[in-house]
Amino acid sequence: MSTYDPSGPEPEGGGKPSFGKQPPQSGGGAPEGTPPDPYGTPPSATPPPDGGPGAYGGTYGGAPGGPPHGQNPYGGSPYDQPPPGYGPAGHGAPGGGPVPGMPPLGGWPNRILARLIDYLLVQVVALLVVLPFASLSERSGTAGAFWVACLLYLVYEGVMLGRDGQTFGKKAMKIRVAMLVDGNSPTQSAAWTRAAVFILPAVICCAGLWWLIDGLFGVFDKPYRQCVHDKAAKTVVVSTA
Repeated sequence: MSTYDPSGPEPEGGGKPSFGKQPPQSGGGAPEGTPPDPYGTPPSATPPPDGGPGAYGGTYGGAPGGPPHGQNPYGGSPYDQPPPGYGPAGHGAPGGGPVPGMPPLGGWPNRILARLIDYLLVQVVALLVVLPFASLSERSGTAGAFWVACLLYLVYEGVMLGRDGQTFGKKAMKIRVAMLVDGNSPTQSAAWTRAAVFILPAVICCAGLWWLIDGLFGVFDKPYRQCVHDKAAKTVVVSTA
């Protein structure tokens, strides 16, 4: 039988334990003797005010105030640049012209044949003009035919190119002259500059040598295959096929 008397005095240092009392805490932390949390205190999920990495050190989802969806984070929109391979920096593109929307560059066989067709047409007209006044059996008659042919060719090419970028020879070979900057038909100044640079040096000295130099310049020119007269007029020859 128990001899405990609840009405009697409590023994010193013993007796009924008190659950309403706790040992004093220092600094509001865990009770003294409590083992530390092995995982540590979880960091705050609130992002820093400067838009930097979050409390966990990552940037998943983007920081507040970052670039909008679809915008290039390195500056500029990914859609405001020309397609790769186009423009002067791209040096043209396989199957594409020097600038976006321009046809491919004209091939050399077509360009050479177009020149031959134009040359023969102009020569025939020049002969018809000269024959009534001079004999081709004489040197003066031959020189006169050449001068007339050069003058006719200058006017012929300047007028035709200034209209739509095509001579009869170029129409037959499905090529045309275009402005390098935008692919449009040559301006009047560009058309006449192109014709003059092709013809006048030939009149001044050694027609055959000048035309050879002019043509070879275009063969080795990269990336737009511009002859000297194209460089002077800022034009390029493209296909219309």
